[in-house]
Formats: sequence, structure tokens, C-alpha cells
Amino acid sequence: MAPEAETEAEADSGAGSGTSPDQRLDALVSGWVQGVGFRIYVARTAGQLGLTGWVRNEPDGRVRTVAEGRRANLEQLLAALEEGPAGARVSGLSSTWLAASGSFDRFEIRPGSTSGD
Repeated sequence: MAPEAETEAEADSGAGSGTSPDQRLDALVSGWVQGVGFRIYVARTAGQLGLTGWVRNEPDGRVRTVAEGRRANLEQLLAALEEGPAGARVSGLSSTWLAASGSFDRFEIRPGSTSGD
């Protein structure tokens, strides 16, 4: 148990890495965001920013993105989510910030329950 507690404390403080700890962004984008290349746009942007995680279409018509990495890069991704690709119309964006889990090794497009794009 103690090693887990130390790992969490290190993650919170950034100890051991010499830099600020990675964070997790969990975002839901609403509007005209399925069937317009939104997931490809997000995956490309996340890859350019060196982020890991995933993006998928939700059954309710939104697109969900979970990404981990440096806060500044995640904020750039969040700005890109607000804008969206050509053809998309973003009408809403909700986001939650958490500590990174470190469970992703790349950024991927996950299948959702809708065909989307």
C-alpha cells in the first residue's frame, strides 16, 4: 500500500520528474460533430501535441475525448475541440481535469455505438 500512496503523492507534486505532472482531460463536445471528420481531426491534433488517450462518438451525438499529457498541450487540444474541423459546428463543450493515469501508450480513435465518421 505504501508504494501506491507515494506514487500518488509524487504524481500530485511532480516529484521525481523535475517537471509538472501530466494531467488528464475528459471532454464532451456537442453540436454537429459526428460524420464530419471530428474524430480524425482530434486524433491528428492530439498526435501533433504528443498526447495519449482516445476519442469516440457517443450515442447521444456528442464526441468524447480523453487525453493525457502536459497541461499546456491539453489546453491547446481543448482550444482545437472548441473550434472543430471544417464542416463541424460546435455548440457546447464540457471538460473535466484529473490527474493522469498513465494508462495510454498512444492516441487512438475508438469505435462508438454510432457509425459517425
